[in-house]
Amino acid sequence: MASEIVVMGGGPAGSIAAALLARQGKRVRLLERAHFPRYHVGESVATSCRSIIELAGALEKVEARGYQVKEGLLLRWGAERDWVVDWPEIFGTNAQTSWQVDRADFDDVLLRHAASQGVEVVEGAQARKVLFEDGRAAGVEWTHEGREHTTRADHVIDATGRAGLLSVRHLDNRTPHDVFRNVAVWGYYQGGTLLPRTPRGGINVISAPEGWYWVIPLKDDVYSVGFVTHQDHFLKRKQRYPAGAAGVEALFLDAVEESETVRELVSDGAFQHHVRVEQDFSYTADSFCGPGYFLAGDSACFLDPLLSTGVHLGMYSGMLAAASITATEAGDVTEDEALAFYEALYRNAYARMFSMVAGFYEQYRGKSTYFWLAQRLARGRHPELMAPRESPDPMRSAPDSEAFAALTAGVLDLDDARRAGGAGPLPADVLAERMSAGQHDLGGHDAATGLYLTTAPRLGIGRSGRSAEAARA
Repeated sequence: MASEIVVMGGGPAGSIAAALLARQGKRVRLLERAHFPRYHVGESVATSCRSIIELAGALEKVEARGYQVKEGLLLRWGAERDWVVDWPEIFGTNAQTSWQVDRADFDDVLLRHAASQGVEVVEGAQARKVLFEDGRAAGVEWTHEGREHTTRADHVIDATGRAGLLSVRHLDNRTPHDVFRNVAVWGYYQGGTLLPRTPRGGINVISAPEGWYWVIPLKDDVYSVGFVTHQDHFLKRKQRYPAGAAGVEALFLDAVEESETVRELVSDGAFQHHVRVEQDFSYTADSFCGPGYFLAGDSACFLDPLLSTGVHLGMYSGMLAAASITATEAGDVTEDEALAFYEALYRNAYARMFSMVAGFYEQYRGKSTYFWLAQRLARGRHPELMAPRESPDPMRSAPDSEAFAALTAGVLDLDDARRAGGAGPLPADVLAERMSAGQHDLGGHDAATGLYLTTAPRLGIGRSGRSAEAARA
């Protein structure tokens, strides 16, 4: 009999994990407390997500929604002139693109797709408690329409987002990052524009003395506009305004007016009169998994939205969790090995992004410093990204921006899988050819153990030659 798997949460992490497991023949029950579609921020999606969505079998459904195509970003940061990260220019005209999405619609598509793959989706279901037996997750207590339920499970995936059922309520192992104790305030405009030289559908990121702004083009000429600042600055600003929604709206509109750049970008747009606020963006759990359970997406960690990493980390971790469960049940690896694999790869992906964002907040260092930091974060795993290349337009993607582009697009985490079998990083010419063709291998490689993610002929975990010999011994 197939094992029983409970996924708590139906956002990108939970829906991807559930769909992938169901496609491997697993019995999956997904508990989602809301009724979709429901609003969620985080509209800018990395290119890595396209590959993961395709692996889950949902690419045609997502493409059919007509989201704004995204081909990169433009940053106006510190004292530097505008600098552009144009994915087709860097990786070739056939490189993968991504989207700027309406998350209510996007998440709904992924959840419905999981159901179409055989996942039992229960909306309006509130997960209350994870049951443990001898230190191992063994089930979930949950309520639905006023009735209490208990589902036994061989594996539990916590994709409950910031609520973090396991991390917050059971393990008490979440640590906030004081350096990123920021607040975002945002709203929407009907109509607007982007900075000159912005890649098609690209996000604009604009620094300010007390923080930074995002301007994201969505479909139907809608623009998401946000201002991010440290909570100390936000609280001081808030004192100038009356309490309630009207005061928050006035604060937001004044913040937009303070930036000459942002003010001009939305000058022809009509403000939509609804402002939202989100606090305490960044945190991490001390551990991301344990016997019988995985923390996926925001339940494990979350990072300031500067580089739009949230959906990537959610989908990436959902894929890793599904692969770890599949490999354990197939006997390809032990559970301890699968847990160590998941912890290493997910934490490495998060740490790499964390280091990059931390560098950005020292905003007057200059563009070359950020590119250097991205190169250092990639060095050793992807030396092919270190080679200098000529740029036909010095005002666009700089020669040393390739590592930065690969990191922010999420493809470094996916391309790590090419080190499988101890063969080392993918040769530069092969990697360039794959990127130009829009091909990115899904997965990652744990150099310490020789384990790596496999997606064909099935999702799972493989072993390098020396690791396999050690396991047989």
